[in-house]
Amino acid sequence: MKLFKQLKEKPFIKNALIFMSIMGPGIITANVDNDAGGITTYSLAGANFGYTLLWSLIPITFALVLVQEMCNRMGVVTGKGLSDLIREKFGVKITFYLMLLILVTNFGNIIAEFAGIAASAELFGISRYAAIPVAAFIVWYMVVKGSYRSVEKIFLVACLFYISYLLTGFMVKPPWAQIGHEFIHPDITWRTDYFLMLVAVIGTTIAPWMQFYQQSSVAEKGIKMQDYKYSKADTIIGSIGVNVVAFFIIIVCGTVLFRGNAFQPIQSAADAARSLMPLAGDHSAYLFAFGLLNASLFAASILPLSTAYSMCESFGWETGVNKSFSEAPQFYILYSLLILIGASVVLFPSVPLIKIMLLSQFINGMVLPIVLAAMIVIINDKKIMGEYINTKLSNVLTVFTIASISILSLILVYSMVF
Repeated sequence: MKLFKQLKEKPFIKNALIFMSIMGPGIITANVDNDAGGITTYSLAGANFGYTLLWSLIPITFALVLVQEMCNRMGVVTGKGLSDLIREKFGVKITFYLMLLILVTNFGNIIAEFAGIAASAELFGISRYAAIPVAAFIVWYMVVKGSYRSVEKIFLVACLFYISYLLTGFMVKPPWAQIGHEFIHPDITWRTDYFLMLVAVIGTTIAPWMQFYQQSSVAEKGIKMQDYKYSKADTIIGSIGVNVVAFFIIIVCGTVLFRGNAFQPIQSAADAARSLMPLAGDHSAYLFAFGLLNASLFAASILPLSTAYSMCESFGWETGVNKSFSEAPQFYILYSLLILIGASVVLFPSVPLIKIMLLSQFINGMVLPIVLAAMIVIINDKKIMGEYINTKLSNVLTVFTIASISILSLILVYSMVF
């Protein structure tokens, strides 16, 4: 016991223990970004463009850290969610219409996650009609019956299973020398298809639900300003980790599926897993499919939670996993309905899933610039942030990043329409 106390007093051990108690919101939010849609995008990037898009993960990581650090800081300083701050700063009317768009785009993504669960379960020989109800009940029960601390622990464990993509990456025996060369000296071609794939890779990395979820979870966890450096480290580690996973997904599909200018007919991550079976062996394919199942199940828990947080905060209703049903009825009812309806939609084969997903991505591309613009206004308001507003350099970098992301998002919207 005495030895344990002495170890706790050592600076490294002490900092590590504090970090472990603080970590969660940043790592969880970032990892959920590698959901069914994200894995599909990276699979397509590797299958159709080889390793030529790997370079984009560097600026993407930088942009993700910049954006998520801001909402993380706002959550720590104010103790409020982003919806709450938007309502206070811009009024109820603007917030209502913004939340309506968020609800639509998040609902489309929730359907996509349950579709990912169905597709990955079928790769293991499990019927979607068995897998979907079981998955829906698990994610519902875990949040409704758990506390914030217990739910966060489960989510952190789920993050560990993304290692399946790293293992698959080594199993397919990629040409590391070639990968290193193309990563450092990429063969960038400004063909329309390459550019749109680049836009899609960037667009799938930063989504509006991420800012709302991370800030809400930071506020609910009650992280104090004296512990902010640990919370910031949590955000940075999450942002780097999610792109390491993306790196390996591109490598796997670039190594096994890429055939020069011959475009691969895969349309989803499940198609990529099926294609791996005859080319890379069953073990690689099943590891890839397991990663998809874990990612879809993980995101099917987080996205309804993020939506319930943002919607209820915008109307001033009580929110939080630590609250009971009687304390936050709207929060739990909305969370339950999103899971129930999202899961049910996937069980009907005639429902146009692709169109729903495209619509959600379309709205996502329109909403993201608005959310990011609102964030930059709020974080520079001294009445809200006090001494923790952005520095001038931080503002320049943030405005440049937001402008770039916004332009690319609008290009993606344009390409979907025309």
